[in-house]
Amino acid sequence: MSRTNRLVVVLGLNLAPVAALIVVGVTAHSVGVFAAGGDYLLDAAGIGVALIALALSRHSGTARRPGGFPNALNIAAVVNAGWLLVLEILVAAAAVDRLVAGAPEVQGLPVLVVSGVAAMSMAAGAAVLGGDDDEDGNLTVKAVFLDTVADAAAAAGVAVAGAIIFVTRGLYWLDPSVALVIAMVVAYHALRLVRTAAGRMRKAQPTH
Repeated sequence: MSRTNRLVVVLGLNLAPVAALIVVGVTAHSVGVFAAGGDYLLDAAGIGVALIALALSRHSGTARRPGGFPNALNIAAVVNAGWLLVLEILVAAAAVDRLVAGAPEVQGLPVLVVSGVAAMSMAAGAAVLGGDDDEDGNLTVKAVFLDTVADAAAAAGVAVAGAIIFVTRGLYWLDPSVALVIAMVVAYHALRLVRTAAGRMRKAQPTH
């Protein structure tokens, strides 16, 4: 399967659970689930950027740009990781606010169900992208793969928190706590990816 086809498949897997995640996030009072819905929607936009970058990278060039667009893939990686970093900062802020002000009652069962389904969907997407050998060293698919793995891990973590909340009929602080931990881990890896892509772009600049 080509890179483009892999990205299109993952695009569909990102968009499929968005509405359910946002609705359940609002009705079940779960910051983790709501953030996941926004994350999936933002990732879908990032995949669109990656698809455009792949098309540009295959362009043979023009009279004004005989070398084509050699940095298109690295730029897409920076955009994707940058969006993810901003989103995780917002999620972390919302989680901290709930932890400080007191987490409201969270309905564990719908959180468990929708997050479990989302986790399986993103795990399938990660498996699809995992087949890319990235022979030319670009970071576009890696950036989307990072987003997809992060989404799967985040959804799984929220699902576990939902299960505990459902069984105990309490411990509502688990929802923002899990969201905060996941946001910090994902933000760290997104920042590393931005630095790597930026370094590659600097190396690609022509020397005079």
